Amino acid sequence: MKIKYLLSTVAIVAIAQTTYAQYAQDALRFSTFQPGGTARIKALGNAGTAIGGDLSSISNNPAGLGFFTHSELSITPEYNGSKVKANYFGNPTQATKNSGNLSNAAVVFYAPVNTPKGADKNKGWLSVNFGAAYARTNNFYQNTYYNGVNPSSSIANYYAEQAFNSGIDQSILPGWAYDQNLIDKTANGTNYRSNALSGVNQAKTTYSTGGQSEVDLAVGANYSNKFYLGLSLGITDLRYNTTSYFDETGTASILEGNPGVPTNRAYASTYTQDQVTRGTGFNLKLGFIYKPVDALRIGASIATPTWYNIDDSYGESLATRYTGNANAGGAAGTGGDPYTLSYNLRTPFRASGGVAVFIKDYGFITGDVEYLDYSSIHLDYDGAQADNNDIKTLYKSVVNAHVGAEIRAQQLYFRGGYGLQGNPLKQYGGNINTASGGIGYRFSSYYIDATYQHVTGNSVAFPYELATATSYGANLKSTYNNVFLTLGLKF
Repeated sequence: MKIKYLLSTVAIVAIAQTTYAQYAQDALRFSTFQPGGTARIKALGNAGTAIGGDLSSISNNPAGLGFFTHSELSITPEYNGSKVKANYFGNPTQATKNSGNLSNAAVVFYAPVNTPKGADKNKGWLSVNFGAAYARTNNFYQNTYYNGVNPSSSIANYYAEQAFNSGIDQSILPGWAYDQNLIDKTANGTNYRSNALSGVNQAKTTYSTGGQSEVDLAVGANYSNKFYLGLSLGITDLRYNTTSYFDETGTASILEGNPGVPTNRAYASTYTQDQVTRGTGFNLKLGFIYKPVDALRIGASIATPTWYNIDDSYGESLATRYTGNANAGGAAGTGGDPYTLSYNLRTPFRASGGVAVFIKDYGFITGDVEYLDYSSIHLDYDGAQADNNDIKTLYKSVVNAHVGAEIRAQQLYFRGGYGLQGNPLKQYGGNINTASGGIGYRFSSYYIDATYQHVTGNSVAFPYELATATSYGANLKSTYNNVFLTLGLKF
């Protein structure tokens, strides 16, 4: 099987390259998520498990549908501003990316249950409401760039290690590096060595686009205005595209003439990677909200794993140019046919619980926690055992927390919230922190909500992997400044 030699570091999810096999890193990338919802729930730090009565309930805790006493629809576009600050061997850089997307679009249909004449209309099953929603659950739009002078290694060291492991067949990366004089055989002919002299200039540029989304069909019921129960089916979609360039310039000691004479030549080499991934899947969600008194709501929900069918295409090429000797190797570059693979992915099971406390008509305070075990991610394809072993070794369970509050001043609503997503890696990476605030206005049958969200996270990106070195990572600080606007109608 052809190996994805270098895996790109992704976005705000704190993923670091260590000893991953082919697809363990992609499995984590596609298993993390950002709860999709309305601007109101975004402003509350995504704390929506126990609130109910918001169209975000369709995609999060479907029991919240039972609170609706009318039909309603809304649409929520979003603006995402990404900035990644990097530091590589003491050299600071940054890259930005702006994009617009549809965060959420939803509708709920109120369906009261007919009760016998004279019966108490506040007892028993009062309504069974139906909803449908589109929610964007992950955003891959991001540019990353870092560069610096690496005093301790070259990417040619990586090519040499791969040549020892895989040989120098001309159809694979180590063979291209050998043909382009970046590596050579050792004196005894049993191993390979880098031809690069110490102190090389390195730069890594990555362009990523795409996202994950979900269409949910849900039903939620109201029993005696006390107990609310909901169920939903989610149909998921995955799109991920990334192109990366690793540029290295320096001096290499190559053999020229016959017999070969070691000669120092300046070189510039570019290693390019392209990945296109598409997938579809499904999941189920079940939840409840209990209201023992009007001022208190207690909610919980579970989400099954999402079962994905994924098609992946990966290509790479290497081009090297030398100064002073046109025949020293590889000016035109070398690339192979794209490597394609179809595989199955099972994401983690998810459980959430939350509480909301209402202060009459003045507003409420809410919070929830969520548990996931990323070491339970499972890949299914011929030869997946190495990836699944890495998943169990490198990933861990996390608890995500969200808190928020809403204050009502007649028709105006003021909101704020904070969210913490735990680091899924046992080593490297960090938590993702989200601070948000928003405002809403209600008039007649219409409403509008606006939210600003600030998301930060730290990670370490390793441009290549060596068995003998560990200190060549770039420290990344990723920031998203997002804006959400919800327009809604009650009917």
